[in-house]
Amino acid sequence: MSLLFSPLTLRSVTLPNRVVVSPMCQYSARDGLPNDWHLVHLGSRAVGGAGLVFAEATAVEPEGRISPEDTGLWSSEHVEAWRPITAFIAAHGAVPGIQLAHAGRKASTYSPFAGHGGVADADGGWTPVAPTTDAFVPEYRVPVALDEAGIAAIVTRFAQAARHAVEAGFKVVEIHAAHGYLLHEFLSPLSNTRADGYGGSFEGRTRFAVEVVRAVREAVGEDVPVFVRISASDWTEGGLTVDDSVEISRVLAEAGADLIDVSSGGNVPHAKITTGPGYQVAFADAIKRKADVLTASVGEITDARQAEGVLADGSADLVLVGRELLRDPYWALRAATELGDSAAVPAQYRSVSY
Repeated sequence: MSLLFSPLTLRSVTLPNRVVVSPMCQYSARDGLPNDWHLVHLGSRAVGGAGLVFAEATAVEPEGRISPEDTGLWSSEHVEAWRPITAFIAAHGAVPGIQLAHAGRKASTYSPFAGHGGVADADGGWTPVAPTTDAFVPEYRVPVALDEAGIAAIVTRFAQAARHAVEAGFKVVEIHAAHGYLLHEFLSPLSNTRADGYGGSFEGRTRFAVEVVRAVREAVGEDVPVFVRISASDWTEGGLTVDDSVEISRVLAEAGADLIDVSSGGNVPHAKITTGPGYQVAFADAIKRKADVLTASVGEITDARQAEGVLADGSADLVLVGRELLRDPYWALRAATELGDSAAVPAQYRSVSY
């Protein structure tokens, strides 16, 4: 058996293999409600053999959406909309997961289909919130700096959304603390210049994220795995480094996170990121070894043997695949064949060679 197609048990959940559909925004919801597009998009990757299928960054409150077309999970109506999707994923052998998010100062922006920059109130936009009043770029809306009451309210929103996620049938909950969204904005000294208890020192900058992890862990109980996605490097002088992220990962694990999903960048517009095949694997490797925590790796992982190698050398425990799974929903089935292994091919498709 290849490592890529070996199971992994996390708390009460067993993933049938280590291929994970990375959370990818579809910008196709209305009022935060998923629809048939999300059913087909996510369901086809479950049919295609992935072990864990993550729904996109899903806002914990309306103001936490990146765009007006983002999905949400802030009400019972959203729970009901997600249920048939999670049921379909599970029925076809995959584990349904969701990434809970708050976009912070990158909220109220146009989807890639609609334009660029901040969306005005008249066009369905809203005023974003952030650690400070600094906008991400001049074209985005100027945020309001959160006070402690506002921070506490968002912690509560994450916990409520996590409870909704379990009610909706999701078996894994991931907290989005990467890519320049709200929790990353607090973690990074590039965007967090506060002088209160949520800024300044390492302890202050990690406080918000730690409170969210603790609240989500309490909300979902002991059986549900909790992941946290972080940006391991800001790729900018004065920003987060992998050494910082080792320490961040350690405190998040102590707060209740089971696995750190390791990405990078997104917090400042001028970062010079050196990309290439598996360019973020080294970050996952460093965090796994130095923080003694399970990790997942993502970023230009496109080949079955490449993915197997990430696991074989111990760099990560899961491999997240994004764009390659957009190109080919059945990538996992093809990868199993290439590695001489097997995946659960639906009965309807068994006449096809992968």
